[in-house]
Amino acid sequence: MSAAVLVVGSANADLVVPVDRRPGGGETVLGGDTVLSPGGKGANTAVAAGKLGAAVALLGAVGADSYGQLLRNSLSDAGVDTQFVRTVERPTGIAYITVTPDGENSILVSPGANSALSPADVTDEVLDGVRVLVASLEVPLPTVEHAVARARERGIRVLLNLSPAAEVSPETLAALDVLLVNEHEAAYLLGTPDADPRTLLDLGPRAAVVTLGAKGALVIEVDKSASVESPRVEAVDTTGAGDAFAGALAAALADGSSLVEAAQRAVRVAAVTVTRHGAQPSYPTAAELA
Repeated sequence: MSAAVLVVGSANADLVVPVDRRPGGGETVLGGDTVLSPGGKGANTAVAAGKLGAAVALLGAVGADSYGQLLRNSLSDAGVDTQFVRTVERPTGIAYITVTPDGENSILVSPGANSALSPADVTDEVLDGVRVLVASLEVPLPTVEHAVARARERGIRVLLNLSPAAEVSPETLAALDVLLVNEHEAAYLLGTPDADPRTLLDLGPRAAVVTLGAKGALVIEVDKSASVESPRVEAVDTTGAGDAFAGALAAALADGSSLVEAAQRAVRVAAVTVTRHGAQPSYPTAAELA
């Protein structure tokens, strides 16, 4: 399989617990039954793109355990090429997620096998035929920065989902075709929540997309910016919605859409996702969007 979209990122098992409220320091709060589902920012992004019909591969790592097999099965079922998913001698990453009745979540990630993904894994074979590379930051930063640099050298369009927020080099920011952030990540990069998001381009990327939750997204390009509204929906679980947006955005860009058109599709995908529970199981197919 020759992948048009290559995702460089994590694969985690999500352990999701519904709670009425999150515990404070030193406090114990009872929750509902734990639900196990496949997740991780990289795997989520790949599955979202795969369900939309994109030719997509994941470069990642899992452990030789039941969680790793769960993830491999979910990726394969969504049409994701898993030949570059390594099995390593560390446990599969786990995300511990609490979800409150309003659908908001808080997440603690134990990276496990994801930490084993190295710059040496970004080979010519992995990059061959790729049109769009999309990366996120639950894997080692040096690996992501190396992947971005290699993709840039080969003329591959590069999208970085700066999540979780981390300090990336100016060289990496300057190599990006699209910087994808939410409002909090934009504030982290710009040093204040009051900064004009259009100044994200001053950091080096050729374009930026700021996701705004229920308000949709803001697309920022050199000569223009555009607001993309989200359909009105009742959210039950926002877990993985940002990753679904990233996967849909990358899939549309690989298919030749403009950045605004890609963001419009990604907003629709994310809106469907938050009306369902879980991450990967909540992602819509292309037929569901028709």
